[in-house]
Parts: sequence; C-alpha cells; structure tokens
Amino acid sequence: MGLTSHKVLALTVLIAVAAMVGTVWLWPRLSKRNWKAVLGRIGALLVTQLAVLAALGLVANNYFAFYSSWDDLLGTGDSGPVVIHNKVDASGRLRVETIGHAEVQGGGALGRDRDKSGEIREVRIDGATTRLSTEGYVYLPPQYFQPEYEQKQFPALVVSTGFPGIAKNLVTRLNYPGAALKLLQEGRMQPTVLVLVRPSPALPQDTECEDVPGGPQTDAYFAKDVPSAIQATYRVSADPRAWAFMGNSTGGYCALKLAMRHPDVYPTAVSLSGYYQAADDPSTGDLYNGSEQRRNEADLMWRLKNLPQPAISVLLAGTREGDGNYRRETEAFVAAAHSPMKVSYSMLEAGGHNFETWSKLLPSSLEWISQRLTVPAVGQSA
Repeated sequence: MGLTSHKVLALTVLIAVAAMVGTVWLWPRLSKRNWKAVLGRIGALLVTQLAVLAALGLVANNYFAFYSSWDDLLGTGDSGPVVIHNKVDASGRLRVETIGHAEVQGGGALGRDRDKSGEIREVRIDGATTRLSTEGYVYLPPQYFQPEYEQKQFPALVVSTGFPGIAKNLVTRLNYPGAALKLLQEGRMQPTVLVLVRPSPALPQDTECEDVPGGPQTDAYFAKDVPSAIQATYRVSADPRAWAFMGNSTGGYCALKLAMRHPDVYPTAVSLSGYYQAADDPSTGDLYNGSEQRRNEADLMWRLKNLPQPAISVLLAGTREGDGNYRRETEAFVAAAHSPMKVSYSMLEAGGHNFETWSKLLPSSLEWISQRLTVPAVGQSA
C-alpha cells in the first residue's frame, strides 16, 4: 500500500485509537511500584505516542502532499537524477515526454473538451546539458487547440512548488490550470503555457536551484534545459519577454534567484512567500563546497547590495502577519532594489505559510505576470 493510500491512513488511525484504549484499559494493572509495572507504563506511553504521531504525520502528508511515495520519503528507489536521453527534435534538442493526462478542474472546465478547457499533460522533462530529470505537468490553454491559433506561439510560465512538495500540488491544491482558465475567460490573462514542476530535480537533495560544485547543476537545468525542452516540444516563443518563473516558498526563492541570475531567460518572476537566502539544513548539504563567494551569491539581499541589479520585473506576494519575518525581510528587499530592477509587492493582512494563503494570492499574481509577458511579432528583435 502506498504512502498516501487511504487504507494506510485508516489502518494507522485505528492502531492509534487501539493503543490509546489499550493504555487506558491496562493502566490500573500497571500502577504497581515494581520494575515490570514501570517498564509497562513506559512502553504503553511510547507505543501510544508513536502511533498518534504516525497518524498525524500521515494526515499532514496527505493534506500537504509533501511526499508521494515510500521511496520519496526514504530517498530510495531508482528515480535518481541521471537518465538516458533519446527523444529529440529535428535540431537535436530533447523533447518533453508525455507520460499521462489529468482533467482540468474549475474555471468552467468542460471535461475533456480541450479546445474549451485546455489540457493538462503529465510529463517528464529531461535535461540535455545537466542530465537531470524531473516529472511535472504542462497545461496547454484552450487556444492551443483552436484552428485560428495553430500558427501562433504562446508565452510560457514555469511554476515551482516548495520543497519537499510535489508538482501535483500545483494541480490539485493550488489548481494553477483552473485559475488560469478562469482568468482567461474573464479577459484578465492571455493564453499561456504553464510548466508545473518542483524545485529540485535531484531528490532527495534540496538543491535550492543551485549549481552544486561536483553535484547537481539545478540552476543550469532550469535556466537552459527546461526552456530548451519546452521550446522543442510546444508552440512557445523563444523570446525571453515571453518567459517568466513563479513559485511558492522554495519555489519563490528559486523564481527570484533565477530571474536575478538569468534576466536573459526569465526577465519576469513572482515569489509567493519566498525567502531571500538559501536554506541550510540536512536536506541541502553543502551547496557551495565551502565557498563563501558562492554562499554570498545565493543570498538575494547580498546580490542587491553588491552586484549590478538586473533589468527584471518581480512581484513579491505574501502576508504582513503570520509568516515569521516575511514582512520585514520583504520590506528590506524592496527598499534595497532600484532601477533598472522593478519590484512590486502584494500583502495580505494575515495568513500562514500555506496553500490557503497562496490560493488567495494566485489570481492577482497570475494577472500581474500575464500583463508583462509579450510574444513579439515574427522578425521583431528583443
């Protein structure tokens, strides 16, 4: 049975309830003052607490979708970053492989009628230069399938989850396709191809979208491999003005960092509750091989103060209260930014670091980003 199976959850909850009932039932017998009774009380408490914690952990995982399988949780299995690439287009670029489909939900979606609702494809994106790979989703808007648009190129928005979230969160919990479809129907968003992924193609390591010395080159994967594969597979513009990156939490940090490092690839970015300095914990390991310079360059405030600011537009969206130091750090970032960099920000009065907050911020953020995406006419230079 899988980690997210309802049977596993139900069985764990039953065990927890049985452990609590058993502890209450046996407690009078364990009240004696001898070593056997003491060990019995300790054992009963430990079993009960472990069972309850396991049940709560499964409930939280099923709700937030942190881990999708036992292999994902334990870091086992054969889904490592090194893959064999053999699917290319006429120019030799790797193509995105479709491995499944999902139905569009919300926004007046009409089942599988893709020229009215669009289409969600479950995909695997292999990296030609980094040999990294990740699975995610691509949403193609309804216009992509309509005859009058068959010669048109579309803008592209790459969207990343937080860590260790899965790309499915972006379809089921935040519902980017449904939100984009609704905005499109209301005339608040142009038809846009959405590429929905998670921030590390080198699980179980959290690479923080960094090129790790001697390790996964995640920065290059998102800055080179992903745009190349998407352009080779779908009718999207290769002009940087038609590309943007967006994400929540770790994905928001990645969006800002990739835009600041590669303004010629992602000149527009949105960060939902993103932080400004790379995480440093057991899941990341040493991302910089001891280099203080690399560590500084991954600190977005350090970049603002010590490097030339790029000509990009970014939106910082979050809450004033309820998300730690987000407000203070965001205000410091906004104060440090200057031309040619353009910074907008959007703040809810209160809200946590969670899907409910990001769902509220999503429509206005997608509208903001769509206003800045431009597909140049054929022959028009950037």
